Amino acid sequence: MNDLREVAIVGVGQTDFGALYAKKDAQRDQYALGAEALRLAIADSGLAKSEIDGLLTARIQYEHGGHVLGLGNVRVINGLEGSGRMSGVAIQQAAALIATGQADVVACVYGNNGRSVQMKYGGGYTASPTSVYDSLYGMTSPGAYVSMMYQRYRHLYGVPDGALAPLAINNRQNAALNPVAVMREQITAKQYLASRFIAEPLRLYDYCIINDGGVAIILTTIDRAKDLPHRPVRIAGTASAADVSNYYTSSSFFYDASQRVAKDLYTQTGLTPKDVDVTQIYDNFTPTILFSLEGFNYAPQGQAWEWASLDRIGRDGASPINTAGGHTGESYMQGWAHHVEAVVQLRGEAGERQVRDANVAQYICASPITTSHILIGE
Repeated sequence: MNDLREVAIVGVGQTDFGALYAKKDAQRDQYALGAEALRLAIADSGLAKSEIDGLLTARIQYEHGGHVLGLGNVRVINGLEGSGRMSGVAIQQAAALIATGQADVVACVYGNNGRSVQMKYGGGYTASPTSVYDSLYGMTSPGAYVSMMYQRYRHLYGVPDGALAPLAINNRQNAALNPVAVMREQITAKQYLASRFIAEPLRLYDYCIINDGGVAIILTTIDRAKDLPHRPVRIAGTASAADVSNYYTSSSFFYDASQRVAKDLYTQTGLTPKDVDVTQIYDNFTPTILFSLEGFNYAPQGQAWEWASLDRIGRDGASPINTAGGHTGESYMQGWAHHVEAVVQLRGEAGERQVRDANVAQYICASPITTSHILIGE
């Protein structure tokens, strides 16, 4: 359809995750956190709040959220659930609304007070025909499921203990240069191996950080973006595919869904991983980075654990990954802050962690709803 409008990200805002984490006993409201992020994103965009005519929320209910955010009378409004896969879905939906003319400026707003309310990503289960049987064996958390997937991966491909260490170390190295990151202390391979198992073979440093925070992203047409203060970041392509079941597992490690998305995305854009300057990979647990690298053709199947050396995935390597520190270093904002980092990198505004000459970025989320976008700095 040649009449579709091209879309760009023009404003980003996020709270100071490290400062929020430091106040351990604070009680925060997820709507207020989202509102703070939106305030920052609006200021960053150069747009007036009155120009926003579309609102998508996540983890905050859209009806109350629209009222709190002062966007209760927009043309389009909707709310998405609080799972990490929804950050990619939100960007896709916002882009579709703008491309088809249903809205001109869409704000995507996320608020998370998981630490304040002592959110536990485990211990309970959502009722389904099979989940009760999982719970009998302690399979009540995403971490347990990912651990099981990684155990299978190790068995199939002969992966030694400690193969995840470079991923955890890389996240911490990048977080050390990120002023809003939670975990800014670097770690060594020795420290990684000495850390306790949470769900063997996953260790402490393989797990994301439960934290409070807010993130907001503003999108509009590329034509409108050219008149705004920052370098526009164009959404060159985006795609998705499902791999759902009663379990948070995939016998192919989401490889099949990722391959479908990769084919669609690379066909849309005419680009491949060799053209990508910086990659932001959803990493609720470090093995998902390996699964993503293989599913999106960065590394051969079964070889990502060898491919992802610190020399390759570090800031100065051929394929820099999670340059803000990822979910194990910066904060667990369920993929939302990964989008912010992609934009900041393409604008050349990442300071000490800036990837030289970054012009093409890819976001990847390998999960029951696998999503990916390629973003280009215009």
